[in-house]
Amino acid sequence: MKSELTAKFLQHLNRKKKDSGFTLIELLVVIIIIGILSAIALPSFLNQANKAKQSESKTYIGSMNRAQQAFYLEKNAFVSAATDFGKLGLGVATETANYKYTTADGGAAPPAVANLANTVVATAPLKTYAGGVSVGNIAATSEATTLASLCEADAAKSGGGADAVVGSLTFNATAAPACTAGFTAIK
Repeated sequence: MKSELTAKFLQHLNRKKKDSGFTLIELLVVIIIIGILSAIALPSFLNQANKAKQSESKTYIGSMNRAQQAFYLEKNAFVSAATDFGKLGLGVATETANYKYTTADGGAAPPAVANLANTVVATAPLKTYAGGVSVGNIAATSEATTLASLCEADAAKSGGGADAVVGSLTFNATAAPACTAGFTAIK
């Protein structure tokens, strides 16, 4: 009797092992769900990667603007030639994997400088940036000070966006440099 019970028990365990596992339909459903989720998540992930690359440029141009203001307070002049970029004392590269950074003279009336970030690869879906610093008067106190702004291209370079050039900004003696058409001021 014992051996008959043991044999039936072993048959039952053996049958259970055969029945375990996934059917082809179950596997296909899981694969389809994973495909749909990845199709939704991939564009979002790529967009976040581009935003991270663009934040490098925003940070660098903001730092260049602040360094230009400090340099003007010390030397009564702006660093406007690309060869003098090191005088700002930032310790940043003039070209990274994503952007090339330059400075350009913004004019003498009022004294001004443009800090520019253009994409290295024209087909990259990245926006260009222009920062400007000028000397202006505060309307309430009539004191001269340095005024700065940061402009972002409305479209990525690969999507028809413009290069950042001195013409991306307008300078006047009573307000911070303003962004021209195709660029928007950012904080």
